[in-house]
Amino acid sequence: MSQTKSSIFPEGAGALFFIQTFATLGFAVLYSTLVLYVTQHLGFSAKDASAIMGVFGAFNYGLHLFGGYLGGRFLSNRNLFVGGMVLQVIGCALISLSTAEMMYWGLALFLTGSGLNVTCLNMMLTQRYAPEDTRREGAFLWNYAGMNIGFFVGFTVAGHYQLTQSYPSLFIFATLGNIAAIILSAVFWKSLADLNTPLLEVTPAQFRKRFAVGMGILIGLVPIIWISLKNTGSTETALKAVAAVVAIGLIYLTLKHRDPRERNNMWAYLILTFGSLVFWSLYQMAPNGLQLFAVNNVDRMVWGWEVAPQWIQNINAAVIVIGGPIMAYLFSRLRERGWNIDVPKQFAVSLILMGLGFLALPLGISLADSKGMVGFEWLFLSYVLQSVGELLISPVGYAMIGKLAPRQYQGIMMGSWMLVTGVASLFAGDFSGMIPEPTGTTAVVTNPAYAKLFGELGWGSVAVGVVLVLLIPFLRKLIKDKDVPAEGELVPAAAQA
Repeated sequence: MSQTKSSIFPEGAGALFFIQTFATLGFAVLYSTLVLYVTQHLGFSAKDASAIMGVFGAFNYGLHLFGGYLGGRFLSNRNLFVGGMVLQVIGCALISLSTAEMMYWGLALFLTGSGLNVTCLNMMLTQRYAPEDTRREGAFLWNYAGMNIGFFVGFTVAGHYQLTQSYPSLFIFATLGNIAAIILSAVFWKSLADLNTPLLEVTPAQFRKRFAVGMGILIGLVPIIWISLKNTGSTETALKAVAAVVAIGLIYLTLKHRDPRERNNMWAYLILTFGSLVFWSLYQMAPNGLQLFAVNNVDRMVWGWEVAPQWIQNINAAVIVIGGPIMAYLFSRLRERGWNIDVPKQFAVSLILMGLGFLALPLGISLADSKGMVGFEWLFLSYVLQSVGELLISPVGYAMIGKLAPRQYQGIMMGSWMLVTGVASLFAGDFSGMIPEPTGTTAVVTNPAYAKLFGELGWGSVAVGVVLVLLIPFLRKLIKDKDVPAEGELVPAAAQA
């Protein structure tokens, strides 16, 4: 594979695109199917299924940060990725056995793998490029495209098997994607070696000791996650308590920080992080409570075709793929004309769009047919509004941390941002647990409860968005770059020349 500067893919980077695509298939299947599988096939209540999905998301996102540490210092990113994929293969195979106990063990194995190896992929890719190499951004865009291809294929196949309730076959399919990722990793094994990690600096004897410790941690995580999934209530309480401690710690660091400009940036980060928590808590209801609503209360016949629940997730993928370039072009033109489109404004609008997406559903419920079935167009509209909101908030999140976090706090603030996504999954599970049980009822009976819940969540998100709109001038005063003087501060004459 060419390593010339004219090529975007140095050795190993091109292989990672295809590895990313296949590695995403298994997660896409579980992400879009888990709630339906445990309610329709294993007989769990909607509340219990929502709690399991909440913990699933919390561990998946929460383990991302630990994956970088474990890979870079104990196992190597290459070894941890392949080990994680092996756990995912075993996990999907156990879930396909269609018993509750095997489901718990399968999820524990799968989550350990998927939670840890996402960071490994990103670390292997970024190491292919020197710090000043401008090709890195393009490579990550390609990798993001590969991930979305994996999601699209996974959602589509999951929907096909969902229509026939062929869950064992579906989870066996999920293992095939993971096996393909393992095979590709083996073929390009030398090309995927770590190039810049602390583990490369140790002696062979030290590496063997660290490898043994890393394997112990990897295997030891499985029963911990199994216990957590079996006891979702106490797990949620513990994880939320950890998040609260981290939040208090960040507030303390902000209060004690001496640099006024950096302290103001940290306050802006905390305010925007709260807005992000609200957004992602509602967004992550898509594979949870919203999916149960789609199955039981929405007429999914469109132009004579039945839309499988998992296919609905592809609305988001389509909006991201099509809308991303359009929005980038539109923002560029608006900024050329003097429009100030910045982080506070994007966060505020994203929350308002999320709220409008949820408010579209009660309106659709009010126009339901005599059986209480809601027109599919209202669910489609809701997903489009939510996805446009995602385009506004998601791309700027990590970039915002690089702008606002003081150098000494960048690690903890990045970790906190990832923790927010995990905690948001727990809240999404809580909200989804408030939906009415569909068993033995009709859409007419459950629609009022859905309308009440979606309305409250929608207006809540709009309210937070409006508060952020009112705070935009304040947030703009807080957010300052090093070369931008604070209001009232004199600019040196040399700087004005």
